[in-house]
Amino acid sequence: MNFLAHIYLSGESDEIVLGNFIGDFVKGNKYQNFPDQVAYGIQMHRSIDVFTDQHADVREFIQFLKPGYGRYAGIVADVFMDHFLASNWPEYSVYTLRQFSKHAHAVFLSNFLLLPFKVKQFLPFLIQHKRLESYAHRESMFHVLEIMSHHTSLPAKSVWAVEVLIREYDQMELLFRSFFAEITSYVEAEFSVQIPKPEKTRI
Repeated sequence: MNFLAHIYLSGESDEIVLGNFIGDFVKGNKYQNFPDQVAYGIQMHRSIDVFTDQHADVREFIQFLKPGYGRYAGIVADVFMDHFLASNWPEYSVYTLRQFSKHAHAVFLSNFLLLPFKVKQFLPFLIQHKRLESYAHRESMFHVLEIMSHHTSLPAKSVWAVEVLIREYDQMELLFRSFFAEITSYVEAEFSVQIPKPEKTRI
């Protein structure tokens, strides 16, 4: 799960949203240095990652990307799953993707001093380029992966990855839908989070 999914699964608590957003950047027991609900969001982030890594649908999804990315395939899978969430957004949220993204940006900016240093570095870029909204567009996947390959250890195979996405799109989307229904139910039950979903698609 990438940024958009983690924020979505946080429900409507701004503190949990913040913790879930920064979860990858808070190591070990350092979550204890944050306010209680932010720390709760960090712990939720870790549980979501464990649930995701162990899920059969996610493992099958990752297999499509293994030939080109090897041990990094899960990172690309996270990005592509955010795409499927964003591209089908009206099915999952009562808010528009723009409303949701703007609120998330406001939460991050109003708590800027609490953000880990690395998050402070990339947050202006994430907001300026409307990264959360951009996930809805399949053509944006190339640019997202290109940026990641320039700033992280992710292999520079963006063209290949997008070709796989296009070729396997329907099957990947089915796997995403199956998995996301389960992760949503898990989070709501395990962490007592209420995610405002359209009535007709309540999970």
